Amino acid sequence: MKYSIFDYPVKVYGVPNFEKNRKLERFPEELRKRLVEFHSRAGDTMINHLAARTTGGRAAFRTDSENIRIEMKLKTLEHDVGMSRFACSSAAVYTGRGESLTYKGLAVPGFDDKTGEITFTKDKTMEDVMIFFPRNEILDDIIITIDDGAHISAPTPYKYEKPVIFFGSSITEGGHAALVTNAYTALLSRWLDFEYYNFGLSGSCLGQIMIGEYICSLEPSVLVYDYDHNAPTAEYLRKTHEPFFKFVREKMPTLPVLFLTTPNFDYMPEADERRNIIRCTYENALSAGDRNVYFIDGEGFFGKDERQFCTTDTIHPNDYGFQKMAKVIEPIMKEILEKL
Repeated sequence: MKYSIFDYPVKVYGVPNFEKNRKLERFPEELRKRLVEFHSRAGDTMINHLAARTTGGRAAFRTDSENIRIEMKLKTLEHDVGMSRFACSSAAVYTGRGESLTYKGLAVPGFDDKTGEITFTKDKTMEDVMIFFPRNEILDDIIITIDDGAHISAPTPYKYEKPVIFFGSSITEGGHAALVTNAYTALLSRWLDFEYYNFGLSGSCLGQIMIGEYICSLEPSVLVYDYDHNAPTAEYLRKTHEPFFKFVREKMPTLPVLFLTTPNFDYMPEADERRNIIRCTYENALSAGDRNVYFIDGEGFFGKDERQFCTTDTIHPNDYGFQKMAKVIEPIMKEILEKL
């Protein structure tokens, strides 16, 4: 028996409005057009692709099938200079849920082939299966084949079904994790069992108010405001960071907002100034009586020991760096979620 990820009872997570429009895209076409116009003035030609790809997306279901085949079909194949095909163009497949996820392998595309597949076996008991979509690609479909006569049902729901939204740079998007599931966003979701949307925009997160409008329309449970690194200068960050937050706060007065600063503090130009700008946004909110704001200084993500082993290129965390980031964020995120 074959099922597409568009078919009931397969559930797609991490893709906004999928249940309504049945489209595999993070940002709708109308918003992408506005972003293209905004970024064309800065010479950025990648924003449409970045906004359309399905970073952070997942498909899940339960089945008692012993044999399962996953066939991935891509619309794009964008090789990344900093990441392997395993990391950025493959679908990662797991059984189980939350911290009990068991890795089954990858559906890996060829160098010139927009398809990839994996076949695996499991016990003949009803069990969750979760497929994590590729970070870099625009996804066409994933076909799931189970044994004839096997049962399939909707997946076990997340403990926190209302999405957490992460908005930030390529670090937010998961570069350079060795697997899509090793990004700090995915780690936190697994440990704390929450649904999330990954709005990381590699090189293109500039505090765009139009994205703030979109975020508010999705009514998230939490906003992780990870905008820092892509601001071309500290002065640009100063002009955009707090206005973006104030726009969101006006639309959603009680939304918990967690401010982060960049983890690669040792190598970031104007690092102290940038951190102070973000801290100022946070402290101004506190002074105004806002008790739904939180702040984590990114300099503390990697700790004092072995900091030099936490990135691939002095900018993007590796798996070790992402683990350290997630461990620091986890208790604060847990506190926020438990108050909802």
